[in-house]
Amino acid sequence: MGHDVPNKMLVISERLNGLFTAVGQAIDARDERFIQQHAVQQVECGAHALDLNVGPGRDDGPAAMEWLVRTVQEVTDLPLCIDTPGIKTMTAGIKACRNKLIINSTTAEMKKMQALFPLAREHDADVICLTMDERGIPNDAESRAEMAMLMITTAMEHDVMPERLMLDPLVMPIKAAQDQPVKVIKAMQLFQTLNDPSPRTVVGLSNVSNGAKERSLLNRTFLGMLMGVGLSAAIVDVQDADLMNVIKAGELLKAEKLYCDDFLRA
Repeated sequence: MGHDVPNKMLVISERLNGLFTAVGQAIDARDERFIQQHAVQQVECGAHALDLNVGPGRDDGPAAMEWLVRTVQEVTDLPLCIDTPGIKTMTAGIKACRNKLIINSTTAEMKKMQALFPLAREHDADVICLTMDERGIPNDAESRAEMAMLMITTAMEHDVMPERLMLDPLVMPIKAAQDQPVKVIKAMQLFQTLNDPSPRTVVGLSNVSNGAKERSLLNRTFLGMLMGVGLSAAIVDVQDADLMNVIKAGELLKAEKLYCDDFLRA
């Protein structure tokens, strides 16, 4: 699925998320027009896939996710990244999805993997794998890599091959944990040694700047650093034009696309 954009970064829009007030209200009201216009805007800004999240603390999670998936896929055939920690909500979204599918996400908790990897196999989905378990997010890169390895081997036991996985080292807010961005970079480097060919990697980028000033600058800088160590995909604000320009420049500097003087418009 990353395979549609060979070697290039898979850019997943973060904006169809009920955490954003206007999106949450539109989901509550089942406002198709707002959601569809918002989805089309993400595509026009350069998204390769759309992350769909109905937002936390909903009683109607499964019904809301089913509606959101059906509504969005009426206006785009891009891959949909079904984003929820709830198994019932996830299952509803997966069953409604006709587009290519990314399951976002499993953790290294055995009960989650045993629920989601069979669904991934059955629906031919890619899976985002968060390097955390019931104890939370590990503090260091090595523990993240151990959890990534556990997820790779467990996925294979369910006939889900490593190329279907995207390993997420879990970006933490720099305001709360300033030592973590360097550990995320180290984890990314370790992940690439876990399989041949190297597993794909993904981050929820905006988390790094949560609660901080100069959010766009922090997001852009961290994205450039992560691209330098081989990041394959990122869930980002595709409406941030400066951020999207960093992706274009990064692909050029990594020789993933040919140089031309007006590469920002190409």
